Amino acid sequence: MKLWLFQSVPRLASRAFSTTVRQMKNKVPERQKVFLEDNGLPVHIKGGSTDVLLYRLTMTITIAGTGFSGYWLLVACMPKSKA
Repeated sequence: MKLWLFQSVPRLASRAFSTTVRQMKNKVPERQKVFLEDNGLPVHIKGGSTDVLLYRLTMTITIAGTGFSGYWLLVACMPKSKA
């Protein structure tokens, strides 16, 4: 087996996590300003249209799942007819 490959793995790993590769801009303060501004919107939709769509999808799935569970619970409670 090629031993040189296993010897170079630590060197490659240290290069991958090096801080000189790319400096990323901290976007947290910008996002905090959006969520902390008082515009009358609930926090779960302050992120924009994507948040609104995700919220509505989540609520739809939750309500449909609750209704579906209730239906099958009702079906399971009903006695079976002996025909």
